[in-house]
Amino acid sequence: MNEQEQAFLGDHVWAVLATTRRDGSPQQSMVGYVVDGEGRLVISTKADTAKWHNVRRRPSVSLTVPDGRVHLVIDGTVELIEDDPERAELTAEAFVAMFGGERPDPTSLIPTLDEQRRTVLRLTPQSVRFHE
Repeated sequence: MNEQEQAFLGDHVWAVLATTRRDGSPQQSMVGYVVDGEGRLVISTKADTAKWHNVRRRPSVSLTVPDGRVHLVIDGTVELIEDDPERAELTAEAFVAMFGGERPDPTSLIPTLDEQRRTVLRLTPQSVRFHE
């Protein structure tokens, strides 16, 4: 990812994630994300959502970060992160990026993450295209 693409991702928080349904048709979801130190996108989601089930079956996805007509498209592979402490650590980072405020203690999030059946999708980009 080049500097322009990294800056664009850093200036935004919301994206549209496209996954593949069981029948092969596309499914889209609006998601919040944060970019980790290795350029991967971290997305918190519940384990009972269509996107989670779709990614579990087929981890290849496409994600679009829109800003009017300008947008960044990332194709890549998603890994599911369901175990702590990694799930809680990544969720704490994602929540700060999406909602602002102080970074919560990740261990304090675990009961809520368990109750809500929250997991993390970590998207590793394989191709990035910037459209102006």
